Amino acid sequence: MSVPELACRGRQETSKWLERLAVTGETIGQPRAIFLQIGWVPSQAGFDSRFQAGNLGKAAGMLLEEFKTEGGNRFFEGIVSDETPGLIAQQMREARNQAVVAAEKVCQRRFDLLGYYDLRFGDPIDWHLDPISGRRVPLVHWSRLNPLDRATVGDSKVIWELNRHQWLLGLGQAYRLTGDERYAEAFARYVEEWLPANPPGLGINWASSLEVALRLISWCWALFLFRQSTVLSPKLFVEMLGGIQAHASHVEKYLSYYFAPNTHLTGEALGLFYAGVVFPQLRSAGRWRELGMRILADQIQRQVLPDGVYFEQSMCYQRYTVEIYLHFLILARRNNIAIPMAVEERVHRMLDFFMAIRGIDGSIPQIGDADGGWLLPLHTRAPDDIRGIFSTAAGFFSRSDYAWVAGGVQPEVLWLLGTSGMSAFRALRPAPPVTDPSRLFPEGGYCVMRSGREETALQLIFDAGPLGCPMSGGHGHADLLSIQCSISGQPYLVDAGTCCYASDPAWREYFRSTSAHSTVTVDCAEQAVPAGSFRWQARPRAHLRYWLSTERFDFADAEHGAYQRLADPVTHRRRVVFGIGLWWTTSRDQLTTV
Repeated sequence: MSVPELACRGRQETSKWLERLAVTGETIGQPRAIFLQIGWVPSQAGFDSRFQAGNLGKAAGMLLEEFKTEGGNRFFEGIVSDETPGLIAQQMREARNQAVVAAEKVCQRRFDLLGYYDLRFGDPIDWHLDPISGRRVPLVHWSRLNPLDRATVGDSKVIWELNRHQWLLGLGQAYRLTGDERYAEAFARYVEEWLPANPPGLGINWASSLEVALRLISWCWALFLFRQSTVLSPKLFVEMLGGIQAHASHVEKYLSYYFAPNTHLTGEALGLFYAGVVFPQLRSAGRWRELGMRILADQIQRQVLPDGVYFEQSMCYQRYTVEIYLHFLILARRNNIAIPMAVEERVHRMLDFFMAIRGIDGSIPQIGDADGGWLLPLHTRAPDDIRGIFSTAAGFFSRSDYAWVAGGVQPEVLWLLGTSGMSAFRALRPAPPVTDPSRLFPEGGYCVMRSGREETALQLIFDAGPLGCPMSGGHGHADLLSIQCSISGQPYLVDAGTCCYASDPAWREYFRSTSAHSTVTVDCAEQAVPAGSFRWQARPRAHLRYWLSTERFDFADAEHGAYQRLADPVTHRRRVVFGIGLWWTTSRDQLTTV
């Protein structure tokens, strides 16, 4: 370990130890403690005197009034615009109906999470229960829990997905679209149930800083969606403001600098940026904003390769990364905060890579790990459907090729960018990208062979890159030299996907193995041996020997030495030829002994 890593880990371990000694079980939302974290706001003359005099109700009312009148200037235009609900109801009827149906299920305490439907967690909700295994996680300090311990926790992903509170958005959207106060009442009821059941630092719902950050973001959106409802009382607002303070403080203290320096770290940084920008009244807001900005600006250069491929070799986590940075850029522009141009340039490259590998239906192929989640599910869509992302990017960046991929204005544009974003999108003339359909992404190691942009096009993706990122390779699969192909949008050779993370170790191991991919095993051996659910004993990588793309054909030649560790070591070499618009072939795989 480096000196900075030792120092960071030492501080975090010390904090855990001190917290375990001092945990009192107090809930979020103690009014006086919350007000002590709020700095003086010039526009709220008299706030400080009321607080000092003990008139907490009046002080809370002033805070809520400031949020209602001024807060919208700091948040996404689409969500605060009074025009958004009407436009969605008139022009996107299906999206409107989906939001209402989803909200009705949540009102009935039924949840669709991670591919499970109609999950029930009790009444009132048991926020620590995995209903699949029936296990309930004990309410102890989060550092005493192992989220991968199935015997104690069950499937932590299911519990965390519930506690991200992203379903609050569905309630809020339904409220804005219908004006039905039942949805606001359900929002208040669930939040008030959650607060005493999840004291700061206690339980599984504080065990991942990323999950804490995602819940913080959901709360920000919920507050704006319900800001016009009388259900959002001064008391509830202050309690949630105290919750955001506790969440941001926890994230700042336990940033995943070394535990999971990937989408965990960038998602956490986005949560800090949200808290710092949206709630400047909080004393630590300036520090959170600057820290979040710095991490996001630094990490995009480290986590996104120069060719636009996300370094974990996972399309799901590349999608997460694009979402994180789109939110960052939109929120920064809304608040007149300057962001280095290098951030925007790298976001463009990520989107350009997605354009190259996407299917004609707007889907991205399954490569690497995927959990099916979203940074913020503003519309019900399949996990591999990226049209909403491209629609938002088209309206924000004013790019015609992004509009072409999006296939029209999607609901996400209105919720994020409002009428100005929709107008910007409609001012574009959608057109396919001017780059060649077949492209090499040298740093990521993907050869994309494509006959054209039309719906009848043939496409093949040849993986000649590394096994995951340079650290643990945790979200990468043992898929070196694998291929996927489709004809007229119909997949013929596919990646098997992920299956699960924590619920079944045997299936977890299989779906990320070489055997589950269209490549070669030798003597029943896999390219790499797992060293836990998110690690490998070694991380081999492929080497692209040659790439040639012409008007008539594409040719790729690559090899890897993952099997040189065997008693009878060999090198696997694969060559793929693509006759543009006609056929493709892979030469007989060559196994060369050393």
